[in-house]
Amino acid sequence: MKRFVLLSFFLFTLFSLHAQDRITGALNVTRSEVLAQHGMVATSHPLATQVGLDILKKGGTAIDAAIAANATLGLMEPTGCGIGGDLFAIVWDAKTQQLYGLNASGRSPQALTLDYFKKEGLEKIPSHGPLPVSVPGAVSGWFELHGKFGSMPMSDLLAPAIDYAENGFPLTELIAWYMQNSVPFYMRQGFPNIRETYMDQNGGKLPGEGDIYKNPFLANTYRAIAKGGRDGFYKGRIARTIADFVQSQGGFLSEKDLASHTAEWVTPVSVNYRGYDVWELPPNGQGIAALQMLQILEGYDFSNIPFGSAEHLHLFTEAKKLAFEDRAQYYADMDFAQVPVETLLSDIYADNRRQQITDRAGEYKAGQISAGETIYMTAADQYGNMISLIQSNYRGMGSGMVPPGLGFMLQDRGELFSLTEGQANTYEPGKRPFHTIIPAFITKDGKPWVSFGVMGGDFQPQGHSQIVMNLIDFGMNLQEAGDAPRWDHTGGSSPTGARGGEGRVRIESGIPYETVRGLMDRGHTVQFARGVYGGYQAILWDAEQGVYHGASESRKDGQAAGY
Repeated sequence: MKRFVLLSFFLFTLFSLHAQDRITGALNVTRSEVLAQHGMVATSHPLATQVGLDILKKGGTAIDAAIAANATLGLMEPTGCGIGGDLFAIVWDAKTQQLYGLNASGRSPQALTLDYFKKEGLEKIPSHGPLPVSVPGAVSGWFELHGKFGSMPMSDLLAPAIDYAENGFPLTELIAWYMQNSVPFYMRQGFPNIRETYMDQNGGKLPGEGDIYKNPFLANTYRAIAKGGRDGFYKGRIARTIADFVQSQGGFLSEKDLASHTAEWVTPVSVNYRGYDVWELPPNGQGIAALQMLQILEGYDFSNIPFGSAEHLHLFTEAKKLAFEDRAQYYADMDFAQVPVETLLSDIYADNRRQQITDRAGEYKAGQISAGETIYMTAADQYGNMISLIQSNYRGMGSGMVPPGLGFMLQDRGELFSLTEGQANTYEPGKRPFHTIIPAFITKDGKPWVSFGVMGGDFQPQGHSQIVMNLIDFGMNLQEAGDAPRWDHTGGSSPTGARGGEGRVRIESGIPYETVRGLMDRGHTVQFARGVYGGYQAILWDAEQGVYHGASESRKDGQAAGY
């Protein structure tokens, strides 16, 4: 119902939710920034952060630390990531003083065609099972990053995760909650190897918060990767096990698909937002949606528009609608589709799109694509290198396809292909699907400033844009920028792409009721929601002081730490 605000939202907003009586800083901030001179790691799990920090202290690069921490997260957060999924990264290289982008997303099976889906009468690719499984690209991403920017042996980088997988670690509150909700779902679907992988190795029960969790299958897989390198995963026993299992379940992924997979170094793209260059990766990801939003929003003077006001959220939401309409039409694997990136990011195009914004909520024809768990992490080292890395299985744990004895679930990113002929993202063999996970970076005058990301499905470009505005327009520090209340626009159309209204603005409880009322006056539908606002990590380099600033997401279990 239009102009409907849940009672619970109203009750929450009667009492502004702040952190408890802080001596300094903004009242809604959960903690101070973490400050360190030599290195910093920020991940969504404290133990993974410590693994990365240990690597830095041993002289490893930020990229070494990121690989070690990501491997640890694949064990400790199987509800959001793992080597069955994909990876993207942006790296600041101190030697060359430039940014590098890595697209380590996997491609669709060569033997699976659009005709198969037509013959099966499917209008969309299923969300779970063997059909949405694409090649897992994360391991190839590790080795590309390591080959270009790593300094320590891969066996040393995987050793901490192997030790934790064998000997166990206590499950954190949030991940325990996700496990308790996710694993039973997959078991109800009757997918093989779920119990053997996630329960039988832990006394036959589903672990809860504080329980010691182990995954010896994954320890053995990591050992094989450490010994055999990239080919230890994409060729030989592991690849054969993956392919045989997927095909036994009615899927199409083959050993050839795995053996032929390659990650790709790409050139990051940027827009200048009030003197700062904001960087994202080009499609098949959705990163340029954040840049399109910022291009539109730069045309408004936010020095006269308060943070969290109805005008702020209205303009932001309308810019998001316009960017996401372009996302639905154009974003796809650029090896298969002509994506007019330069035009979409141009000042002229942004000026024209901005003219479509009025003081009323506009119609919106690009509906929600996805929501799901992911991990985002970032690291910086004593040499000046920084990495912004994101990694995910999609839909939380993934497809439900767990190859026997390997300790991980395969992703279901293939669900994001369209089955409508003639679209940019229409399914084709060997094609990378539209992707939601995106890393980000900000430079100032050609020098590194902030490495950051905000995971969370469709929310990610909105989260990136909110963080950039919080830092630049509203002068927040790194932790304040992440703790500030968020909002999310979603929905608004039928699957056919017909116009279906303006969608819904979902708002965290820190947004005042005055803003809610102002949005409703402008024709927006406003709702309260839980868990849709992503997860943030960030590192800022203060070149003048020679100090790293770290921040971590208060909505997750994470930690920023330095030395």
